[in-house]
Amino acid sequence: MTYETKELLDFIASAPSPCHTVTASAEKLRRAGFEELELGGAWQLSRGGRYFVRVYGTTLLAFTVGAAGPLRMAAAHTDFPCFRLKPAAGLVREGYGLLNVETYGGLILRSWLDRPLGLAGKVVLRGEDAFHPEMRLVDFGRPLVTIPSLAIHMDREVNKEGALNPQKDMLPLAALFGGEAEEDWWMQALAELAGVPAEDILSYELSTYPWEQGCTLGLAEDLVSSPRLDNLTSVWACLEGLVAATKDGVPDGVRLVALFDNEEVGSRTKQGAGSAVLMEVLRRIYASEAAADTKESADDGARLSAALAGGFLLSVDVAHGLHPNHMSKSDPAVRPVLGGGVVIKQAASQAYAGDAEAVAIVRALCEERGIAHQDFVNRSDSRGGSTLGSIASALVPVRTMDVGVPILAMHSARETMGAADEMALTALVQAVLE
Repeated sequence: MTYETKELLDFIASAPSPCHTVTASAEKLRRAGFEELELGGAWQLSRGGRYFVRVYGTTLLAFTVGAAGPLRMAAAHTDFPCFRLKPAAGLVREGYGLLNVETYGGLILRSWLDRPLGLAGKVVLRGEDAFHPEMRLVDFGRPLVTIPSLAIHMDREVNKEGALNPQKDMLPLAALFGGEAEEDWWMQALAELAGVPAEDILSYELSTYPWEQGCTLGLAEDLVSSPRLDNLTSVWACLEGLVAATKDGVPDGVRLVALFDNEEVGSRTKQGAGSAVLMEVLRRIYASEAAADTKESADDGARLSAALAGGFLLSVDVAHGLHPNHMSKSDPAVRPVLGGGVVIKQAASQAYAGDAEAVAIVRALCEERGIAHQDFVNRSDSRGGSTLGSIASALVPVRTMDVGVPILAMHSARETMGAADEMALTALVQAVLE
């Protein structure tokens, strides 16, 4: 296993929920000399400064401010498909303790069966007053639940049909009670796990996650198997690219990385790419003296408009690699493969953001830096996925291009990628931000 792959897998292991993704990202940025700002605080930005701001705990934006120059950005998302616990989640059926859950994002349901699963996220406690509750980040650090499949003897058609009902078939098994259980057994258990009084817990946002960590595989260890490759590969590339691009000094202009929550459910939330948060952060940056060009008399709005008109955003999310057992699912000519480098994602529908100029920019950067790259389009008779690039660029009108690493089993509990592709992606993000 290479050092770069180990670093990626360690980061993924530290990020079992969007809250943890942002916390791990903030720690990495602090070590690189970035200063944290408060979203609602007064910002005193200095030319040459490195900063980051958290948005409601699950989104993070990091940026640098240099001398007058271009606006260059990269964006990814911190969330991933999983099961989220419902309020009052504890259920009891004939002595079995189950958790009532709902799907978050488009899961491959069967991939979650029979795995040891952890629980992570946040527990919200009573604070000094109603408007200031206390948030407690939690990862219980061990496998807590599993979702057992039904034996083939009781479901003889499972290998032919295999359809699963999220409400009926996918409830995690958490406990064996034998006799009668307390009505609020789950809240009591959660309080014990979190180390707080049950009466202090007002709410929670907890997700299941596969307990097994990522690993390399293949005869040459050139494949990576891991949970949450979608989209922590992109989060890691954005962070690594920004840190590398600013290691020897802050470049001219503004360099920004946005790590948004809620992409898997549409992005249109207060902390998603469909919110006003990116434009608000840019407005505050360009309103600062640090971003002002003293040779010009243009006002803040004019500076920002000019920056957007000449700016560039790299939207970074995973892509579908050619599946060796299902090659007919891919376009007959444009077929990215694992190990083939960064994927430039295009769609006439604009489900992926981009235009001919944006494609040319990314290809030219790849050629200049010797970065392996390839293309992706959907089959014309099938609907592919979408990502945050088109949503963000509709609100912040800047030229945008969607790229990512190719993976197999997208939205499975465990996905597969080529190890070298992550290094190519990080090199591209660095090239954009330098």
